[in-house]
Amino acid sequence: MKLISWNVNGLRAVLKKGFEDFFYEVDADIFCIQETKMQEGQIEDFNLKGYTQYWNSALKKGYSGTAIFTKIKPKQVNYGMGIEKHDMEGRVITLEFEAFYLVNIYTPNSKRELERLEYRMEWEDDIRKYLITLNKKKPVIICGDLNVAHEEIDLKNPKTNRKNAGFTDEERGKMTQLLKSNFTDTFRYLHKEQIGYTWWSYMGQARQKDIGWRIDYFIVSNEIAKNIKEANIYKDIYGSDHCPVGLEIEL
Repeated sequence: MKLISWNVNGLRAVLKKGFEDFFYEVDADIFCIQETKMQEGQIEDFNLKGYTQYWNSALKKGYSGTAIFTKIKPKQVNYGMGIEKHDMEGRVITLEFEAFYLVNIYTPNSKRELERLEYRMEWEDDIRKYLITLNKKKPVIICGDLNVAHEEIDLKNPKTNRKNAGFTDEERGKMTQLLKSNFTDTFRYLHKEQIGYTWWSYMGQARQKDIGWRIDYFIVSNEIAKNIKEANIYKDIYGSDHCPVGLEIEL
């Protein structure tokens, strides 16, 4: 099974930059996107032949949002995590399949001056509880822009970013807590020392210089980690300030 996750930073914008070329070329069984920045139906003739679409849009138009396009029909679909203050921004979609849950997540950014860090900590605790509850029923595959570089190897300049959003001790600690709750970072599982980034600032030619961060993930329940075959970063795919990431797993 092949899965792809991509923060597209606005689906309507990335459609003009080759999104569908990559989409059909990669031929994923399930393709998840974050930061759609739109409501379902705002794009005419967006059919994606062979795929069923599931959308969770923010109440605020042009902001946040997630979507999943899948060849495999799920048993059940849930939007959000059942907590109103979190669910207004369209950040979570869960598909239940026979053998596993798939959870597509767009984690809130702590923002400059860490103005949203306190909320982010609440989010982290609540999403972790949600994922642990699912994991008690069947294995979970988590994907998305989780807005944290977990270890120093996961960003170009760890020392100068120590107290910046996405690399605070608090955010990194919450990722550690998640992984200690019987989950595995698939990229690090296969590539323990490999440097690979998934997001680059639009400023200062960061992408050309590869001054990036790894903040987009596939994370799986420990019990299915042995089934991981590939964990990819598609760094040569442009169109967003993020690049897609992929997972191939036998289930």
